[in-house]
Amino acid sequence: MRVGAARAVAVGWVRERMRVDPSIEGAFFSGSTVGLPDDAVLPAWSDVDVLLVRWNPGVKVGKFVHRGVLLEVSTVTWEELGGPEDVLGSWVFAPMFRTDGVIADPSGRLAAVRERVAAGFADPVWVRARCAGVRRRIEAGLRAVAVGGSAPVAEQVLAWVFPTSLLAVWPAVAGLADPTVRRRYVRAERVLSRFGLADRYPELLDTFDGGGVGVDAARVREHLAGLAVVFDEVARLPREGFAFGADLGAAGRPVVFDGAAELIAAGRHREAMFWVLVTYARCHVVSGAVAPERERAFGAVLADLGVASAADRRRRADALLAALPGWQAVVDAVAAEAVAG
Repeated sequence: MRVGAARAVAVGWVRERMRVDPSIEGAFFSGSTVGLPDDAVLPAWSDVDVLLVRWNPGVKVGKFVHRGVLLEVSTVTWEELGGPEDVLGSWVFAPMFRTDGVIADPSGRLAAVRERVAAGFADPVWVRARCAGVRRRIEAGLRAVAVGGSAPVAEQVLAWVFPTSLLAVWPAVAGLADPTVRRRYVRAERVLSRFGLADRYPELLDTFDGGGVGVDAARVREHLAGLAVVFDEVARLPREGFAFGADLGAAGRPVVFDGAAELIAAGRHREAMFWVLVTYARCHVVSGAVAPERERAFGAVLADLGVASAADRRRRADALLAALPGWQAVVDAVAAEAVAG
């Protein structure tokens, strides 16, 4: 399906939803389809992300198929979104408004945000502000990585991997590229290459997988096969109350498995391993106590990445924290060239 046709389906869903739910006061596109031309092909493993705006927090709708299109629908409040300059300084929200991705805007507030962001997106002041926001998030997350604690291992892994992976988002934000979630390492490599810094990408990827020694393509395929067993078991469990619960059902399966297979086939098995790890950990968060063989399979994933113990993860977090000044220089170089044109 073409992106334009998929977006039209999303627009139709939003309009139908707003007719029956007056608490929805606006909506706009987010995610990987923002900025894509209408005639671009939407892969089967990609979804169309939509953010609904409300005064009060709402329950995340999550992933579901509507008229043949996989939609990912979340909610943001006006307070979380903020005013035009709040959005302009946000590395999360600003990319969503650099093009005309507003779906519904009865009050006109989203149009005002869109106008301000479009005008100032490449202003060096705001680029630096967004980059600084990414760094703060990385530092806060890595400093919180615990050596011990009572949290389940899967939750500890997620608390380590997401701030670690934000290192890939940082140069993308500096390069005025739209950051993505699942394919953030691929996006980082493209940005670094575009600005003549391709030689830094292997070092960036190493911060996630320790150099990739334990995750060659064959091994990643093995882990993907093991994940499929756990995923299908979790898909049959109640997942209400988990922010990512809808991602672990039938609708989210192609995103994980077809998406990973596509990356592996393209020679990007190390990049594919990021979402394999995230999904494995999320499955274990939902399932709680699992059979010993499932624990062993997850443990093998962690061992291959060099983060089997809390001490391992703490050492990796400390190493990345120490390396951030060097990465700041890379980000500054990308930003300087990006805003220059």
